[in-house]
Amino acid sequence: MCCRYLLLRAQLNEILVRLGVRGVSEAVSRYNIAPGTKIPAVRKKPGSGTRELAELSWGLVPTWANDDRVGTGLINARAESLTEKPSFRDAFRARRCLIPASGFYEWKAIGRVRQPWLFQLRSEPPFFLAGLWESWTAPDGATLETCAVITTEPNSLMQPIHHRMPAILPMEVADQWLEPTDQLDHLAAKFLLPFPPDQMMARLVSSRVNSAGNDDEGCLEPAGVDGDAGDGQLAWDL
Repeated sequence: MCCRYLLLRAQLNEILVRLGVRGVSEAVSRYNIAPGTKIPAVRKKPGSGTRELAELSWGLVPTWANDDRVGTGLINARAESLTEKPSFRDAFRARRCLIPASGFYEWKAIGRVRQPWLFQLRSEPPFFLAGLWESWTAPDGATLETCAVITTEPNSLMQPIHHRMPAILPMEVADQWLEPTDQLDHLAAKFLLPFPPDQMMARLVSSRVNSAGNDDEGCLEPAGVDGDAGDGQLAWDL
């Protein structure tokens, strides 16, 4: 699964410029983005073919849901069952989005300690988490726009840490992911695969990440700097 990630403001604006999305985000850098919060996502503007930056609540609420609280259990969508699950099927067909990221976290138990790892691309460029979005209308008529991160099987870098990983999309496939298509099985087979491990790196970071209330640069400190437990291996890549 994917339940926390990192997004630097400068990299978000770099993404918007490269994708030709109008405007510059005033959002601050976020170092510990958690489900249930508003997150930026790039999508095709409803009723238009142009791209836009939207602010979506992380935790997808299907159009047919009776209560928006269902979103707390739908922060991730498994790539293998997108065309089967009623919660995600329509969104996968018509409402795909790109969730900009600078890195994401996953946890591994080391003794009694849950130690966070930060996963990034080599040289630390920004990338996208493959996403779905949905628009839900509350009984009082209010509209809530939400999203979920698509996950896939782990690559060899992720596998020792967790049995799932987010589906990562590099900048060059953004157009293809957002483009409408009926060939959903082909889309999934092409883009929703484990990302090549030799293009990624991982390192142990501060246990400050364990609390969603901590959202500052201290989350990126190496494990051990602030008294964290460590196993002697602070980073690895392939």
